Amino acid sequence: MSPRGVTIPEVRQQLFDAAEQILLRGGPSGLTSRAITLEAGVAAGLLHNHFGDLDSFLAALFIDRARAANGRLRELAAHAGSGTVVDNVMATIEPLLAGNLLALGGLALARPSIVSKLGTHGEGALELDANECVIADYLEAEQRLGRIPDGADTASIALALVGAAHQLLLTRGPDAPDLRERIRRVADALLTR
Repeated sequence: MSPRGVTIPEVRQQLFDAAEQILLRGGPSGLTSRAITLEAGVAAGLLHNHFGDLDSFLAALFIDRARAANGRLRELAAHAGSGTVVDNVMATIEPLLAGNLLALGGLALARPSIVSKLGTHGEGALELDANECVIADYLEAEQRLGRIPDGADTASIALALVGAAHQLLLTRGPDAPDLRERIRRVADALLTR
């Protein structure tokens, strides 16, 4: 436990890591301010001092973890014209299949009050359709290069890819042996003709 008045470097990440561990171990029901601060080994009031309330903290956690997973998405456009379209899309979808993202999805379902806070963190605001938009932009770039047919609806393909990844993750779980292969089959069906 940290002494009162002592600054703790990286306290945000310490609290986020603790909350993620609780979430992965026991699901959303175990996420209380007290449980998080105990897991992090910090003073009980620290979470509220930094975030105001538990929902604001959980929204910030959601944004932090989603942003980390979306990091590779931002690199996708640079791959237009190289490799195969399916391989590029699969490399981008891979971070979306992590177990912690499934747990975060469960958190959003269990505590819908945090969803309304996702857009209230200024620069930290999360665009809930960011994955879909980045993939659609990439597919449009590939379309301009002639690697995707002119008539293809890239926005709908992106939505279908992200939706399929989420559906398969939710129904099969992140450790299903055929998860990646099934998503690849969906990508092949949508992107190759």
